[in-house]
This record gives sequence, C-alpha cells and structure tokens, in this order.
Amino acid sequence: MSINLSICLKRASKIYHEGEIIAGVVVVESSSDVRHEGLSLTMEGCVNLQLSTKNVGIFEAFSNSIKPINLINVTVELALPGKIPVGITEIPFEMPLRARQAVSPGYPGLLETYHGVFVNIMYTLKCNMKRSFLNKPLFTTCQFFVQYRHQERPVQKGVRCEMSGASVRAAGTVPHFSVFADLTSTVCALDAPVTGKIRVDECSVPIKSIELQLVRVETCGCADGYSRDATEIQNIQIGEGDVVRGRDIPLYMVLPRLFTCPTTTTLNFKIEFELNIAVIFEDDYLVTENFPILLLRCQVV
Repeated sequence: MSINLSICLKRASKIYHEGEIIAGVVVVESSSDVRHEGLSLTMEGCVNLQLSTKNVGIFEAFSNSIKPINLINVTVELALPGKIPVGITEIPFEMPLRARQAVSPGYPGLLETYHGVFVNIMYTLKCNMKRSFLNKPLFTTCQFFVQYRHQERPVQKGVRCEMSGASVRAAGTVPHFSVFADLTSTVCALDAPVTGKIRVDECSVPIKSIELQLVRVETCGCADGYSRDATEIQNIQIGEGDVVRGRDIPLYMVLPRLFTCPTTTTLNFKIEFELNIAVIFEDDYLVTENFPILLLRCQVV
C-alpha cells in the first residue's frame, strides 16, 4: 500500500501578509483505504541564529544559549480518527496569519522571510497523520513566505563620492586615478533596482574590472556578546577591461528575493546591508568604496 501526503496552497506565489488567511488543501493519495488516528496541521515561524566558526573560541561560554526565536506556532485538527478512502482526498484548511498575543520580552512579532548565513527566518506548514503503532506516522511540510505590507516610500537620499589615489591608505605605491561614484539613493525599495552611475576620469594604469557587490551584515548573539559578520550576496560586473575615460557607466542591480529583507534590528539580532563599488586594476590591485544602505518594503515609484 502506497500513501502520499502533500500540502497545496491556493496562492501560487505563497506570499502572505500579517492578518491574511492562509488557505489550501491537504492532499492524501493512496492505493487503498487508510486508517489513521487523526490529521493535524501546524503553522510554525522561527528565527534560527548561528555563530560563525571564527567566533567560536570567543563565545564558547554562551554559544549554547542562542536558541531559535519562536515567532508563531499554531496547530489545528483537520480530521478526527477514522478512515480515508482509496484514491485522492483533498482536505481544505484555513489558518489566520497572526503574531502571538502573549508576547515575551524581545519578541519581534512577525518578520519577513529571509535566508541568510547566520540568520534565517522561515515559515512552514507541517501536516502530521497519526497512525497505529504498527504503522509509521506520515509527515509533510510546505514553506510559505511572509512579507510586510508596502509603506510609503521615504525621501531618496543620494550619495556621491570620489575615489582617488590620494584617498587610499596603502603601504605600497598607489596608481594615480580618479573615479566618481554616484548612487541614486541609499534608501532602497526591495522591489526596485538599485541604480546609480560611475565614471573613470583618469587612471595611470589599465583597469581590469569594475564591480558592484551587495553585502549582508548579520549580527547575532545574546547579552554575553555578539558576533558580527559580513558576507557577499551577489556580485555584478559593470565594467570589463580598461573602460573609456570620462563616460558614465550605469549601475543597476536587482535585489534577490529571499536573500534580502527590510533592514531589521531586534534585541537578539540585526540584518543590515551594504553596497561595495570595487575597481580592480590590471595588476589585481583593488580599490573599494562602501555604502551602507537601508532596505524597505515600500511602494515603487
């Protein structure tokens, strides 16, 4: 006898906002009648925190105290003990997406889904079919995504900087160069691309590449100490080879889904983002300029 258990959501995107109803069906497909001891569905949301290996020696005393942060945990009974007939059976369900009412100190409420390196925010539906002690229980999961509702877009904050040999601190010989970088705004909507431009006015050595890098800065820990780590999300080459002098090169980066979220600060962790503009010379000498950015779930103009 073969039995297949699955969860199918009515919304194809699987994206929900707080206060909405998560609706779908649990599908039981079997080649014969199935006796069970009850069918339940659990909605879970949690934040998993992890310290980087380079900080293990420093934080050995409290590494075990960083436990997952529970955001939501609700269970409903879909079916009482009984029998499911042969074939395909669909059991509908509806569950409201709401934050916990009894909040504990530091409870951040519902946060956006985010997949990072040291911080992960995930929401899942878990269906469990209990069976007699002679048969193994059946279990299946389905991930869904939580997003904030769009807010009004704040005033843009453009930034412009100059990268030159005089501004670089280095022990060796620094090439003579002058590069201007311009970001349209450091306050960015998650659903809109990051834009700007860069211009190389002069450079005494050939340029190998110009790159735009998106970086996440994750901070996690507890009262005994914190671990702060920056890791690359994506890198886009915006100029290849010895680019033409005095000509604007457009910057354009679409922010990846799941690997970015609104800039978040809570009692136990922070998720921040930065942009790096890197100019790589032919001899692999590297010059970078860093721009902290604020990501928001806001309306796109």
